[in-house]
Amino acid sequence: MDRDREEDGKDDDYSSDSVDWRGRPSKPTQHGGMTAALFVLGLQGFEMMAVAAVGNNLITYVLNEMHFPLSKAANTVTNFVGTVFLLSLLGGFLSDSYLGSFWTMLIFGFIELSGFILLSVQAHVPQLRPPPPQPAHGYQASIFYGALYLVALGSGCLKPNIISHGADQFSKRRSQSKKLSTFFNCAYFAFCSGELVALTVLVWVQTHSGMDVGFGVSAAAMAVGLICLISGSFVYRNSPPRGTIFTPIAQVFVAAISKRKQICPSNPQMLHHHHITVTPSNNVNVVTLIHTEKFRFLDKACIKVENGSDGEMMESPWRLCSVWQVEQVKILLSVVPIFACTIIFNTILAQLQTFSVQQGVSMNTHLTPNFRIPPASLQSIPYIMLIFVVPLYETAFVPLARRFTANASGISPLQRVGTGLFIATFSMVSAALIEHKRRLSALNSNTTLSIFWIAPQFLIFGLSEMFTAVGLIEFFYKQSIQGMQSFLTAMTYCSYSFGFYLSSLLVSLVNRVTSTGSGGGWLSNNDLNKDRLDLFYWLLAALSLINFFNYLFWSRWYSSNPSVAMLNAEAHELGQDLEKQTTNLNYNNTSC
Repeated sequence: MDRDREEDGKDDDYSSDSVDWRGRPSKPTQHGGMTAALFVLGLQGFEMMAVAAVGNNLITYVLNEMHFPLSKAANTVTNFVGTVFLLSLLGGFLSDSYLGSFWTMLIFGFIELSGFILLSVQAHVPQLRPPPPQPAHGYQASIFYGALYLVALGSGCLKPNIISHGADQFSKRRSQSKKLSTFFNCAYFAFCSGELVALTVLVWVQTHSGMDVGFGVSAAAMAVGLICLISGSFVYRNSPPRGTIFTPIAQVFVAAISKRKQICPSNPQMLHHHHITVTPSNNVNVVTLIHTEKFRFLDKACIKVENGSDGEMMESPWRLCSVWQVEQVKILLSVVPIFACTIIFNTILAQLQTFSVQQGVSMNTHLTPNFRIPPASLQSIPYIMLIFVVPLYETAFVPLARRFTANASGISPLQRVGTGLFIATFSMVSAALIEHKRRLSALNSNTTLSIFWIAPQFLIFGLSEMFTAVGLIEFFYKQSIQGMQSFLTAMTYCSYSFGFYLSSLLVSLVNRVTSTGSGGGWLSNNDLNKDRLDLFYWLLAALSLINFFNYLFWSRWYSSNPSVAMLNAEAHELGQDLEKQTTNLNYNNTSC
């Protein structure tokens, strides 16, 4: 571990001005590296354990204790999960602009903990829950939604900062790419471990000891995660906040629109640049981005307009921007199509946490005559597989792929995302086929299939998520520049949010379109034997396949922006390698 930290320190000749917990410049031999990242991974595992136990079995609590109808219960769950991930943008913004990732995690971690405690109290006190079959309303509903969205606020603001803060413990240079890629795989392994414990142990506790005890265990897990976070305070390498990230972005659009009638010069050197000298001996606080040809309209913000009377006004940052500012905005615009292509993927995930759980409720859950499998625990099957597959991917596949691709991650993040999107389609194909078989068995022969029939859809999606989720996080983090790491990482989680919101919209839209005068739509009944969930799954399979081809187009269109700082750093690194080889050659010649 210490050796890793020393190697990280050598690379920090080109890193940003990271600081320790007191705000002093961090020391390469004392801060950062895998040792510091392990504390962050501890928070990742325990926080995921806590929130997954609530989210994945929330539909059971909403149906049985809050007495909501199935469609409203499913939308409550998807809206909750969607809000968690949407609020990640808030967490990323606060971290990059004002608080820093450590303080953002600490503050919102305690907010999340308070939400778990309030949920546990409501589940324990009968007066705070409605009597059956009356749905929750008034102060009972207010307490439920208040507690639920405290959890959403805390978890949402935590998620992007856990990843970015852990990744900040490593350098972005090429020599550290392997370690950074390993960290992302380790973070996903911690995620899978937390999910697995939540879906087995914690869901079992909720089923057999009551939801109040289950929510209490989630609160305890969250508390342990916060202890892990605080324990690493002395070894973290922290990136200080750099002020609001939205003002420079707004300045680019305002300046470009105000000079919309100007003609962009053919020579990019005529645009307004910040001249920053990058040498191997200095610390780089600002990354200089190279001019690109995409979104040429925005280049008008860099045009210098000479006007004697208005000269000072035209030099205003709202009228004249640097190429660096414009390229920063171009990065944000360029990643939007990649981000959008993962929304359908997360809509599929929403079905596995709602309707697939209800599939399990209507099936035979007996493992033995005396032991039943909680339907929500079926979601643990892919995570059981992934705790073995993820280390195998890191130790076997990645080194093998490096030999053919020369990529530190084995395959590029975009290739990894595309692989996952393609595999996800088959998850819905499997779900549609099994639901059709389950429904026919229940209606025609009055037989109940084993719950393990729906395991393949979870297994296939789990494999696709290993590719898509990790690839997307790695992609967004590596495209980010200083001052935007947490915000761009938050876009990964925002994709989850839009996916779950789209699920709610699709359910309502499908019900409206497929409803007839004699009956409701495909998903309008509380009885899956009367609904046509299989047709809904086929619809999602078709949308997923179309989305994959759409992703192929945008991934080919995308190109990253290499920075002057990174190019100089890589040149220096290659120079060091050449110097070592020359020294070894001279030594060998002398020996001869």
